[in-house]
Amino acid sequence: MSKHVRIGLLICDTPLPTVVSTYGDYLSIFHTLLESSLAYIDGPCPSFALTGYDVVQGKFPTSEDLSNMDGILISGSGASAYSPLPWIDPLLDFISRVTIQHPMVKIIGICFGQQVVARALGGDCVRNERGWEIGVYEVDLTDLGRRLFQKDTLRIQEMHRDHVPSLPPNFLLLGSTPKCDVQGMLLPYESRDVNNFEDVHILCVQGHPEFVSDMVQKIIDAREKSGVLDAPTVREARHRATQEDDGVGAITRAIWKTLGITC
Repeated sequence: MSKHVRIGLLICDTPLPTVVSTYGDYLSIFHTLLESSLAYIDGPCPSFALTGYDVVQGKFPTSEDLSNMDGILISGSGASAYSPLPWIDPLLDFISRVTIQHPMVKIIGICFGQQVVARALGGDCVRNERGWEIGVYEVDLTDLGRRLFQKDTLRIQEMHRDHVPSLPPNFLLLGSTPKCDVQGMLLPYESRDVNNFEDVHILCVQGHPEFVSDMVQKIIDAREKSGVLDAPTVREARHRATQEDDGVGAITRAIWKTLGITC
């Protein structure tokens, strides 16, 4: 019998209208990612329920919700994890509380999600003086990353200027790029060696496995128009955005494995 997986999505932003008109909101985008990745699972495919919580509006899973969840996904955001926005501190408090009080609920952070996890659990997030990463970048995996992903490198769509400058306490590094030292990190369960993703309590990536090239191009359009991105950055970003990536494949397989699905 296939497993039924229950996932809460902490929605930390609304995509651009041009993205929503084609791909829907973040709940739709992540549902598509998870559904599409089932083709990469060997053996019985799980069924899953993905429930969204708009944390910008103060909506979080209740204790009863958490008791019935296998994992929480934390979305990306146009906000900075260090911004003095009224919803950031409650989000940090929630992540810290769930990590301690509901340890069997896996936490998976995507881009901004990685950054708020770092802040909530003793690390930091800052502006990256090495500049933007936009489009597909090749992540050089650590020994642990290679063992878990069973690849030497990962290719992932990026869209960030902020980054986690160093690992939070007790986290392990998965990979880096020349511009960003912490491209992925995990927190193992206490006293466990990390032999597979089921030993992982928290899994984070700096990139966006849920993004496809056209989404990235639409974001580049908007940020070029607003003057956020200069011409050289736009040219490189457009070139990178069209390259192949491992979002639906190896990276989302890792998410399923963290949630207890054998892939």
